Amino acid sequence: MKKWILAMMPLAAWAQHAGNYWQQDVEYGMHIDFDVENHQFKGTQELKYTNNSPDTLRQVFYHLYFNAFQPGSMMDERSRDLPDPDKRIGDRLSKLKDDEIGYHRVSKLTQDATPLEYEVHETVLQAQLAQPLAPGGTTTFKMEFSSQVPVQIRRSGRNNAEGVDYTMTQWYPKMAAYDEHGWHPDPYVAREFYGEYGTFDVTIDIDYRYKVGGTGVLEASNAFWRETNEENGIKTYELLPNKKSKRSWKFRAENVHDFAWAADPDFIHTSTEGPGGLQLNFYYLPGAWKSNWEKLPAYTVRFFELMNERFGRYAYPQFSVIQGGDGGMEYPMCTMLKGTGTMDGLVGVMVHESAHSWYYGMMGSNENQYPWMDEGFTSYAEEEVLNEMSEKPEVNPHKRSYMNYYFLVQQDEVEPMSTPADYFDRNRTYGISSYSRGQIFMVQLSYILGPETFQKGIQQYYQQWRFKHPDPWDFIKVMEDVSGVQLDWYLNFWVNTTKTIDYAIEEVEKDGRLNTMLNLKRVGAMPMPLVLQVKLKSGGSRLYQIPLLSMYGHRKDMPALELWPWTNPQYTVRLEIPFQDIEEVVIDPDEFMADVDRGNNRFEIK
Repeated sequence: MKKWILAMMPLAAWAQHAGNYWQQDVEYGMHIDFDVENHQFKGTQELKYTNNSPDTLRQVFYHLYFNAFQPGSMMDERSRDLPDPDKRIGDRLSKLKDDEIGYHRVSKLTQDATPLEYEVHETVLQAQLAQPLAPGGTTTFKMEFSSQVPVQIRRSGRNNAEGVDYTMTQWYPKMAAYDEHGWHPDPYVAREFYGEYGTFDVTIDIDYRYKVGGTGVLEASNAFWRETNEENGIKTYELLPNKKSKRSWKFRAENVHDFAWAADPDFIHTSTEGPGGLQLNFYYLPGAWKSNWEKLPAYTVRFFELMNERFGRYAYPQFSVIQGGDGGMEYPMCTMLKGTGTMDGLVGVMVHESAHSWYYGMMGSNENQYPWMDEGFTSYAEEEVLNEMSEKPEVNPHKRSYMNYYFLVQQDEVEPMSTPADYFDRNRTYGISSYSRGQIFMVQLSYILGPETFQKGIQQYYQQWRFKHPDPWDFIKVMEDVSGVQLDWYLNFWVNTTKTIDYAIEEVEKDGRLNTMLNLKRVGAMPMPLVLQVKLKSGGSRLYQIPLLSMYGHRKDMPALELWPWTNPQYTVRLEIPFQDIEEVVIDPDEFMADVDRGNNRFEIK
């Protein structure tokens, strides 16, 4: 209990960021009455909103995500316009019938009991405040709305391909984020999300047969579930009988920026204990894949152990792994996963989506603006953890991400990673930029700083930015503080440009009796520090680093040679090794650098 209290302290108690950092605070109270016959629900929402900004607010924006699931919506038009649309969407939205679409219809909105004027712009509601909200002020919005759950197409919806009745994600009117850059009322076109941290108290009235799991902690859980079996630390539950036609499921979640849930009368519900007393819940349908889900808890426990050790302690009291959605998608304190497929596939998607609890869940960057901080950081953690779980771990488990990036280079489809998520010209460019290039960003940073220093930076990033909204410069600042190395050049080149890395060994020559002269060339436009391996004929080898002048420092775990200014394409250095003792010289022997031509990275002495 003490750990839970500490983890859920008010945001101000965790403030470690020097300067004038602030963020808004929200307290949601929602009650919905769900009709499973027509897939509709009526809702009331009370939102207590605190303006911690230095600005006076005169309007607010809400996201109405379900409105995207209609013919002619921005999501529909964008999907049909892209050269490579997401196959899960395609043209399906254009064919939805009236009883298949999704919608949110707001019937009433007040501010401190005063009715507000508002306009609905498809997936965004814009409301003018009755009273401006001054810095430090708090106001309460009350809303009445009705919604229809769309057929499952993307993330949210009803009756997915595997038979899950309801995947309830992006299911309620949600206040848009407001930060130092102003409001972020991004239309829902398909991809990423951004929201304010706060408290969610959610009551769901639904048919008594339905089993519900998701974000938050269920109040009075023993009034819903009865343990029927425990084997190898895994408990199985059944739903208690109920005399009324509906049950009221009440959940509470603190320090989260979203709330998701799923429901099905046929869910199998199990749980096991994770590290530090963490309750791990599982909800899945019976079927041919049941045996895989029965094995999944052990992998999930191991995942949380490794993530806690490497990336910071998971800060919530429970996590739910739920069958639902259309592949895999992350939400605070839960994930929705495709349930079928191989065991390896199920473990892989569980690891990726659960790792989002760190990079999305606890470090809440603006995913629309910086999707690579969400998907890339998560993909990095995913491969690191899966590699540690593997029977045969690799030196560099991230090589597939490099191959994806090289494909984009070959196709001349690279766009700057700074491109907002919905603005990429192609789906695959978005995917490779956000997942693969974002992952490479992390691997290369470890290569630049050294793995031990990088690991310290990752831990410090968690400590400093948990339950906050870091941007790329915040992350880089942490890494600079920990390493003593300047990194602006790296962020600018890799994220804001499409310049490529290519280094070559031009010549290795004898320089007297005891030395060797090494001539290198920067062929590509993006500079990088180099790790140089000199293989000796005796069988040993020596490692050196060539730092960039722009770093004003270097990694601490190997000797440093002369600085290389990024403006200079040529570099010559004398090695204090006899030429006749050298067998081969290699740039970046473990292939951590995204060098687009590795054919010129080796020079063999014949």
